[in-house]
Parts: sequence; structure tokens; C-alpha cells
Amino acid sequence: MKRYIPFLLGIMGLTFCNTDVVAQASGSPGKQWIQLFNGKDLNDWTAKIAGYPAGENYGNTFRVQDGKLVVSYDRYDSFGVRYGHLFYKQPYAYYMIAVEYRFVGEQAKGGQGWATRNSGIMVHGQDPASMGKDQDFPISIEVQLLGGLGTGPRSTANLCTPGTHVVKNGTLLTAHCINSNSKTYDGDQWVRVEVLVLGDSLIRHIVNGDTVLQYTKPQIGGGNVINFHAASKKDGQLLTGGYISLQSESHPVEFRKVELLNLEGCKDPTATNYSPHAVKDNRDSCRYEKKKKRSRG
Repeated sequence: MKRYIPFLLGIMGLTFCNTDVVAQASGSPGKQWIQLFNGKDLNDWTAKIAGYPAGENYGNTFRVQDGKLVVSYDRYDSFGVRYGHLFYKQPYAYYMIAVEYRFVGEQAKGGQGWATRNSGIMVHGQDPASMGKDQDFPISIEVQLLGGLGTGPRSTANLCTPGTHVVKNGTLLTAHCINSNSKTYDGDQWVRVEVLVLGDSLIRHIVNGDTVLQYTKPQIGGGNVINFHAASKKDGQLLTGGYISLQSESHPVEFRKVELLNLEGCKDPTATNYSPHAVKDNRDSCRYEKKKKRSRG
């Protein structure tokens, strides 16, 4: 089937506003997608689990099995409050992140009821090295991934806000979690969630090709995160970029794909690395062929 990717139209300079038009452009971008998970190892990722320093993957929580990125708790006696996140090695500001995930098995002993079949994609997150040892969640925007419980509606790609707020329809939202209008996905079926992130101007959640939630002006503020360093939480500061991470909240989950379309790049058509799909121009990244010297006759 064709893959449909949202692109921003009507760009003026480097600024975006709430009235920007996002159109659907068909076709697969092929090599434009960066595979953040290579299916072999987690060398480009850093674990940060509450109670442990960044880089310590307690209980081998995050691992690779059968070509999938797996979140597992088979080495835990009890989950406790060991909320964890697996961070990709570099930050981004303008991009599309996509994951294909499914929940499997039973929740770890000691996990909270709300964390059943619960995980997430964290965007605009703080550097894991800046997190407190006992900090539970990175200050970030969470695209909450939920699986159905077989007992009624339970949307996925919801919004949760550890240490953050967003604006929707001109109103600052201070509730911790906002439900999307997605369908419910019961069982162990694979679900594709894409998140369009355009700096501090727009974030859009997409599930299996359908837009289910969008908002603007992500910013630091509010609660729902503990044991952070005060210097990391400057309330009111807009989030223009940050780190991407995947969550461990006590229920086993598998990711068979984690890929990114970088929407910031060189927009000079004469450059060797011209990026036709970029929505933010980064001329400093442009590369050009060196002109050959003419030989003297």
C-alpha cells in the first residue's frame, strides 16, 4: 500500500503559525527515512531507568530479539517505580518519527494498573545525561501508546505531559493527559504511529494514516515529573527540539520499526545534499562539489 506523509505547505521564511496547511503527499520517500533502530543492536541508544544512572540498562530491559527492539521485565522481581526510557543518540527539531509497535504477554509484577498495555514515544525530551538519578520521566512531550483491554474503547497516540504544557485551539492545556480520537487496537496486532514535529509550532499524532490529535507551542511547565534537577525545568520555556525516547512502564512491548524523516536540511537545489522534503532550511549543512581546475593548454 502507499504510504502517506504529511508535508507543510505555504512556508514563509523559517516561521510557522497555527494556520499552516499540512497536505498529504503520496509515495514512499525511500532512502529519506533514517532507520533509528537497525534491527541488530542498540549502539545508538542510551537507557535511563529511574534509580540508575544514564547508560545502565537495568535487567536488560531494552534489548534486541528476533530483529525487534523489545522491552522486557523477565529479570525483574517486581517493577516498583523503575520507569525507563531508551534515548536515541542525537536531538532533532523538525521531523517525522514513526514506530510500529505491539503489546505482548503479561504486565510485570508490581506495575500500576494504568500502565497495563501502556508505553510511549517521548519527543522534545531533555538530554538523558541531564536527568536526576531517581527522575521518573524526562521533561518532554509523550505520545502515549495504549493497547486495548478488550473491555471497551481505549485510544492510542494520546498526549501526556511530564513537566510540560501545550496549546490547543488557542488555549493552554494543563491536564496531564488528553485522549486522541483514534480507534481501539485490541490484542497483539501491530500498529503504526507517526508523529509530525515542527519545532515549537506544531505536533501532530497519526495512527495508521489517520490524524488523531494535534497541538502547538509545547513548553516546559506543570508537574507530573519528580526528582528532576531544577536547572532542567524552566517553566514557560518553549520546546523547539530535543531527544526522542521509547518508554518502559511495566508492560512488555515490541517495536519492529523505528524510523525518522528529517524535515530540517539543505534547501539549495544546487547542493549535493539538497533535501526536497525539508520544511526548515539549514544552509550550514549544505555541501557542494568542488569545481575542477582547468588544465592549461
